[in-house]
Amino acid sequence: MRSLLRSKIHHATVTEARVDYVGSITIDRDLIDATGLWVGEKVLVVSATTGVRLETYVIEGEAGSGIIGINGPAAHLINAGETVIVMGFEITEKPVKPKVILCDQNNGIAAYLDERAEMTVG
Repeated sequence: MRSLLRSKIHHATVTEARVDYVGSITIDRDLIDATGLWVGEKVLVVSATTGVRLETYVIEGEAGSGIIGINGPAAHLINAGETVIVMGFEITEKPVKPKVILCDQNNGIAAYLDERAEMTVG
């Protein structure tokens, strides 16, 4: 059995960070649906701004709201305005084709991506 990437929200902007909330990450329902994440699912969240990595679980935000909310103690590590990557994984014996989206500046879907390593030379 291997843990493989199944879902990825790339380059989302954190819209709020609430230390007083009871844990988790709030994600716009449209982004949840586009990537196949589940409410309550454990996810890895990486700040592209600071490099901080943490695990939490998904809470549904209003569809079309663009919300990416870091809640509870995690809000001490990742702040509003930071750029994040949210990843869900699957434990399986077979390859998985991940659903990957790139967010625009308002956390809408800018593009559906393939997970391919590309090298930039120059």
